[in-house]
Amino acid sequence: ANTFNMVIDRDIDTHMGRTSQRPLVTGDISVRSALVFAFALGGLSIGWLWVFTTALAALLSVAAILFYVFIYTLWLKRRSEQNIIWGGIAGCFPVLIGWSAVTGTLGWEPLILFLVVFLWTPPHYWPLSMKYREDYARVNVPMLAVVREAPIVGAQVVLYAWATVAASLLLIPVAPMGLLYVAVAIVSGGWFILESHRLYQRALQGVELSPMRVFHSSITYLTLLFLSVGIDPLLPL
Repeated sequence: ANTFNMVIDRDIDTHMGRTSQRPLVTGDISVRSALVFAFALGGLSIGWLWVFTTALAALLSVAAILFYVFIYTLWLKRRSEQNIIWGGIAGCFPVLIGWSAVTGTLGWEPLILFLVVFLWTPPHYWPLSMKYREDYARVNVPMLAVVREAPIVGAQVVLYAWATVAASLLLIPVAPMGLLYVAVAIVSGGWFILESHRLYQRALQGVELSPMRVFHSSITYLTLLFLSVGIDPLLPL
């Protein structure tokens, strides 16, 4: 899906500092080679899931690729400031794919994790768009940081960070999760929220934003949270 995205977006990637050295932009990889790779990898991965896991996992993988390419890349990305919110659904599918690959079904547990990733995506990507606001503005991609002032973006980051952490706590009574998950969800979630509030306050004060602090903290937060999801059931707590 990401390869298809790079093929489609190579026209704007040329004019963005962050993406100007991607191989399709520099010519290191041809469009034809990229498309062959994308179709081959997509087909092989779907076939692998179908044969070695479950049909449901394979079908969800197809849905994820189609959603990312057609809904996010071709429809939302260049048209709506809500692009990351709804386009981010594609990034939530791996939770469902992984769960269904093992169990063959879906349930409340993967749906809650899906919700966590969905709510996490905006406060993860919006700080990145604040950092590279001029890049996005140059190519007319209406990221929230381009079409709204920094305090508004900061406020949205705070709201979604709180919502993400709240959603993560829903897993505790549903799974149910043990002390490790509870501790990680609260401590790392609190840190993520704190960094989001710092960004918002700096936006209100009109000083240097340092949005990448939130970007990196969001990655660390989600990594720790999902590690605790995997480790917690193995502990006798």
